[in-house]
Amino acid sequence: MSQPTPEVFHRLPERERRTLFDIFRAETTGGFLLLAGAAIALIWANVSPESYKSVTSLTFGPAALNLDLSVSTWAKDGLLAIFFLVVGLELKREFVVGELRKPAEAILPMFAAVMGMVVPAALFIIINLAAEGGDLRGWAIPSATDIAFALAVLAVIGSALPTALRAFLLTLAVVDDLLAILIIAIAFTDTLKLAFLAGSFALVGLYWFMQRRRWGNLWVYLPIWIAAWVLMHESGVHATIAGVAIGLATRALPDPDESTSPAEHYEHLIRPISAGFAVPLFALFAAGVTINPEKLAQVFTTPIGLGIVVGLVVGKTIGITGGTWVAVRYTRATLARGLTWADVTVVSVLAGIGFTVSLLIASLAFETDDALIELSKTAILVASLLAAVLASIALSRRNKHYKRLRAANHGRLPESVPDDPGGA
Repeated sequence: MSQPTPEVFHRLPERERRTLFDIFRAETTGGFLLLAGAAIALIWANVSPESYKSVTSLTFGPAALNLDLSVSTWAKDGLLAIFFLVVGLELKREFVVGELRKPAEAILPMFAAVMGMVVPAALFIIINLAAEGGDLRGWAIPSATDIAFALAVLAVIGSALPTALRAFLLTLAVVDDLLAILIIAIAFTDTLKLAFLAGSFALVGLYWFMQRRRWGNLWVYLPIWIAAWVLMHESGVHATIAGVAIGLATRALPDPDESTSPAEHYEHLIRPISAGFAVPLFALFAAGVTINPEKLAQVFTTPIGLGIVVGLVVGKTIGITGGTWVAVRYTRATLARGLTWADVTVVSVLAGIGFTVSLLIASLAFETDDALIELSKTAILVASLLAAVLASIALSRRNKHYKRLRAANHGRLPESVPDDPGGA
């Protein structure tokens, strides 16, 4: 049974509506909108910090459901639930029909992603244990990768790079997202209300059952999704986990009379809303920190700031490259055809762009300390900018290398790709 498409932009003609959605689905568009949201937040917070704080702290919502939340909390708990729904749908498709369905193919990105989270967290812990004034609550902040930013940089600069490089980054990011979800669910749940949690998962189970029985459509499912989110929010577990659970409960294999599976269809439908609306607005209400020389100095002179920068810029590079090497050396995993170790290193640097989930974890880790949240957010911005600049330089050199190879082979890459002696 084919899935109906809701008329989200119903006032637009069909052709313009499809064009708009296709633009928002593009990785470069999502990355640039995210960057725009962060830039506006920084300008606003530094030009008029009082108005920024008053807007982000403005509360609204039904108090009877304990949903009279601030704008920043709605962005963190509500808008990011849309983002994590898309992540859940991606995960389900990867586990059922994608790269992660075969253990032999999943080993490499899993090793790379695990080490790419363990090493940054370990470096943060070491720095904060060794220095006076350290705080271990932020250990998970440098463990996440922002795939929207990373893919945008890769798409803009790496026009001649092999497609295997993008596939490696995508699969790595999927596993990274899964691990980040587990960290949020386990490490940042202080009080647990089992009745609400059971109710949320019961609704997800009902949705799963309806999917298997082919009952209902998106308009029937939406109230179930929203109710599951409300109950998850009340349970004490971060509300975005409801989005992931719903995504994982969605059917990922199409029936013979379906052109696409529900998971693929919903991801195609919701991704523009996530990339074009939810995530940029989250950045707008989360990334606004006042920047001055003193705060920038604190990034490199305090254990929390230094731990985040070193974790993202150095830890991601060492962790992902090292995890990939361990997988190739000690398992049956191999690098995809056309990839070299220089390419893996470049992707590792690129993965140091930690923004969306890192900002979320920072707000959860230091929930009651505004000063540490500000410091952490500033460090995340500095580290992400540094990683983006370093990755852009390295990607540019790799791109020129691949352009030379294509020119020497009549526009095609050779079967075996030699490394560039002066490459990344």
